[in-house]
Amino acid sequence: MNIRLTLRILGGLLIFLGVMLLLPIPFSLTAPRPNSWHDGALFAFVISSVVTLVAGGGLAGLIKARGELTHREGFCIVTFGWLGFALFGSLPLLFANVTGVDNLADALFEAMSGFTTTGSTTIVGLDSQPPSVLFWRAMTQWLGGMGIIVLSLAILPFLRVGGMQLFEAEVPGPTKDRLSPRIQDTARVLWGVYILLTAAQTLLLRMGGMTWFEALCHAFTTMSTGGFSTEDASLAAFGPAAQWIVVVFMFLAGVNASLYYYALRGDLRPFRRSDEFRFYLAITVAASLLVALLVFCRSPGPASLGTTLRDATFQCVSLLTTTGYVTADYERWPAMAQYVLVALMFIGGCAGSTAGGIKVVRLSLLIKHAFIQLRVLIHPREVRTLRLDHKPVSREVIQSVLGFFALFMMVLLIGSLILAGLLPAHPDGSIDMVTAGTAVLSALGNVGPGLGTVGPTDTYTDIPAAGKLVLALCMLVGRLEVFTVLVLFHPSCWRK
Repeated sequence: MNIRLTLRILGGLLIFLGVMLLLPIPFSLTAPRPNSWHDGALFAFVISSVVTLVAGGGLAGLIKARGELTHREGFCIVTFGWLGFALFGSLPLLFANVTGVDNLADALFEAMSGFTTTGSTTIVGLDSQPPSVLFWRAMTQWLGGMGIIVLSLAILPFLRVGGMQLFEAEVPGPTKDRLSPRIQDTARVLWGVYILLTAAQTLLLRMGGMTWFEALCHAFTTMSTGGFSTEDASLAAFGPAAQWIVVVFMFLAGVNASLYYYALRGDLRPFRRSDEFRFYLAITVAASLLVALLVFCRSPGPASLGTTLRDATFQCVSLLTTTGYVTADYERWPAMAQYVLVALMFIGGCAGSTAGGIKVVRLSLLIKHAFIQLRVLIHPREVRTLRLDHKPVSREVIQSVLGFFALFMMVLLIGSLILAGLLPAHPDGSIDMVTAGTAVLSALGNVGPGLGTVGPTDTYTDIPAAGKLVLALCMLVGRLEVFTVLVLFHPSCWRK
């Protein structure tokens, strides 16, 4: 393990974060509070930026190191880089005395939720928070969406050696396809598509009734499938036009980004050929229609079919893409509809997208593999090949998918048990397993809202500090696709 080179690169990433911490300052100056020339959070960002730049400069400037990056250094840089971003990115929330952020655990939870695009929050009264804080929350998700490391590969020259190790550790999904021969060009292509879609959504949301500030913040948190909003009521605070625009872009954000690269070159055939995209589209349509039907038929009073369909579609797309926006309190919906939503949280979006969850392609491969095993029991001598996009899938990919699913379920079970032990018991002595289970699933899938006391209209304020740290770790494990973090706990990772 080349520790010196790892620390030097982590220092460079912190320098980048220190510069990013200066970007909310214009929003602080343009929205002053009464009897003040800023919004109350100006010095929080200045101090945080200085602290981060000093820390990053110390690591990058004082440590002299050279060498090639191996997979082990790649895993360490990505994991500890994410931890460092969450730790230093939490400083302005702590220094600004944000309502609901009472200690370092709250601030770290909020920042980790931002950078991992989870969307869980402890902040109360978003409507009254300083604009610079709201912009920083949105920006953390936008940076974390496509991946800080992928961004670094695109713009930071000292990461050009061994960049593929970082790319493989960061990009979500069972396969990582280069769109161009050089890894830096691939990163630039991905971020170019990301920025283009963000700009398009910002313009459409402005035309849909939002202010420029609201449109920018929601475009940041939609394309990153993060779900942080500027309003306590989330997207329920805006009209139907804005909600439908967000539905479309949430769906687009859940699609494999490489398909857009080919589409921009005029080739739409990859969309038709992609088994994953067709399955993703089928899940979205089927779940939305089923939930709308359940809600409409079980509504206690007269219900508008159009409103029901919009709310059902919005919530299904929001949770399937792990964005986590809310337009309705789905805990009031029929139990079957809630089960469908929990299943969508578990599935997630497509590989190569900013969405979390186990990914549609993995679910597709698991289902195909299961049916092949059933057929083998009936016809033991028959040889069948698992295919994806009409191409055979290697045994290594199948083993990786099975391993990922096993580890995902293991972390989900262990995390739920630990959180259940940390939650306060009800007056009758019972433990809220619904809250514990869905909170961990939401964190591991980078979704945001769950059920119980962390439902769509609640925050994570009542979760104990130790429970928030457990959830923050689950967010990191889920965002980095389980393997990247857990591999660091294997003894062989640290041996020479």
